[in-house]
Amino acid sequence: MNINKLTIKSVAIGASAAACLATPSFAQETLAAVQERGNLNCQVGLPTPGFYALAEDGTWSGMDVDLCRAVSAAIFGDPDLVEYQSVTSAVRFTALANSESDMLSRTTTWTAVRDTQLGLDFTTVNFYDGQGFLVPADSGIESALDLDGATICVLTGTTTELNLADYFRANGMSFTPVTNENVNVLVETYLGGGCDAYTNDKSGLAARRSAFPDPSSHVLLPETVSKEPLGPVVRQGDDAWANLVRWVVFGIINAEELGVTSANVDEMMASADPNIARLLGSEGAIGEGLGVSPTFMVDVIKAVGNYGEIYEKYVGAETAIGIPREGTLNALWTEGGIIYAPPFR
Repeated sequence: MNINKLTIKSVAIGASAAACLATPSFAQETLAAVQERGNLNCQVGLPTPGFYALAEDGTWSGMDVDLCRAVSAAIFGDPDLVEYQSVTSAVRFTALANSESDMLSRTTTWTAVRDTQLGLDFTTVNFYDGQGFLVPADSGIESALDLDGATICVLTGTTTELNLADYFRANGMSFTPVTNENVNVLVETYLGGGCDAYTNDKSGLAARRSAFPDPSSHVLLPETVSKEPLGPVVRQGDDAWANLVRWVVFGIINAEELGVTSANVDEMMASADPNIARLLGSEGAIGEGLGVSPTFMVDVIKAVGNYGEIYEKYVGAETAIGIPREGTLNALWTEGGIIYAPPFR
């Protein structure tokens, strides 16, 4: 069974959270609901190369899509029992809070307000990013400080919009925002000359540029003007579900560190290394504690690979997006980065 469905929705915002201290009705129930339903409802963004791309046959792929597939593999032993929900940034949190999605996996920045005031639980970080600016190569603009008085295309309902205002204010500069909640409309506006620059997370800019008619005609400016820790999100109130999503991510990171890949995972199950044995469930009871099979990480790694395999497949230096890991925060902690996971113990 392979459920790959594009559902682009405009979700009405208006239902406020109940002002009480009672435990939410969905608390501790998400895993059971997913198992009974027979599929995971996973929210991604509007189609974007590298992170959540949509093929003509309706198949989703990308770095964030593989997190959805990994969680499905952990629960069902099958990575394809996923229904993908694609909504705009402006309504993504409402769709999650309304239980239309079981989890969100769509380059979403972890911030204090989002983590404490929206009823959300940021599980961990799977990509460290920062906001930048994309401009036409023939514009003569060489620095973000050259954008004083410019028109800037920016996605509304995002931290990007807030960071943009902060950056210009801090540098005593002015700008005119050109906003839209649909990234596809915004990109077309930029390509049509409707703004001088387009701002977003640098990974998003690189992803979008890779699909332009002539990517070489657009350049990323050197400045990084914010911190954008990105990762999967669930609703608050269901610690067991948050733990499962979190430890699936930790599992693929540990797999890379330990040298466990999609190609060698079967033979690694016989490893004498206790760290590998616990990761793959031949020793210990970590899977049972999460409500899934003891060998859930075997299914996950077979389906999507380890963190490094996922990264290089979708956004790495050899892809059209071309974001190298070496020398960046997204390298493993053993290689100078900060991709680090607690041990399976």
